[in-house]
Amino acid sequence: MEFIDEKLDEYVCAHSEKEPELLYELNRETHINVLLPRMLSGHFQGRVLSMISHMIKPKCVLEIGTYTGYSALCFAEGLAEGGKIITIDKNEELEDLVQNFVEKAGLSDSISCVIGDAMEIIPTLEEEFDMVFIDADKYNYINYYNMVFGKLKKGGFILIDNVLWSGKVLEPAKQNDKDTEVLIEFNDLIHNDERVQEVLLPIRDGLMLVRKK
Repeated sequence: MEFIDEKLDEYVCAHSEKEPELLYELNRETHINVLLPRMLSGHFQGRVLSMISHMIKPKCVLEIGTYTGYSALCFAEGLAEGGKIITIDKNEELEDLVQNFVEKAGLSDSISCVIGDAMEIIPTLEEEFDMVFIDADKYNYINYYNMVFGKLKKGGFILIDNVLWSGKVLEPAKQNDKDTEVLIEFNDLIHNDERVQEVLLPIRDGLMLVRKK
């Protein structure tokens, strides 16, 4: 589903900050060698994530869903001095690729990659987070939100990707389409949560930005 005209999209990308060389390399390698490259944040959304990180200057970031590490590298651009990112993913097959690019970026001390089930790992984390990025299995979005909320600082931010779900959220979910059903419920839950301020940005597949009051 296209949310703006293709030529306008090209113009937007052309007038946004150029993709850093290392991220361009990771973008290209993901598209050549990894399944489902559409999952990558990519140039434009990556620059948005970087900009948000620079604005917040987080000391501690939690990312749920590493994929090939592109978004984590974008968040790292705006980290406060001495800051860290904990990124969780269950796909151990991508671990070497992620670690390779983290090392190339010189961020081995700043980005901690954890392999495993986020539902089991999150409760064990003792850190208090300035920012959380949720971009993993849609079925657990509500669970992830509820699990991280108490670990988020007052005034902290949660970013959630894919909340427009190719426009499927506009209609009632079809039978057995659990992901769409959960995303519709999730978007309503956020909108009605009086503990937060939210704005849904129509960037790519929808990016929800939430601030804890």
